[in-house]
Amino acid sequence: MSTYLHTQIRQMKPTEITRIVTAYEQTLHALCVKDRDDPLTEMIAKTIIKVAQTDIADPAEISAEAIKQLEVR
Repeated sequence: MSTYLHTQIRQMKPTEITRIVTAYEQTLHALCVKDRDDPLTEMIAKTIIKVAQTDIADPAEISAEAIKQLEVR
């Protein structure tokens, strides 16, 4: 897990943490990011947090929106 994501979710409720971590992992998988030290993981984490703060609750939808915002094709 990225350092940024870890520090951001520390104070959240367990259900929120699960939702965000699930979306993060799905996004990494969808983008084929295997190296957890890749700087891209921090950008993904920031985008996941940003999207999770909207009304989107489903991890798969958060992931899809994050990918869309990252403009990854």
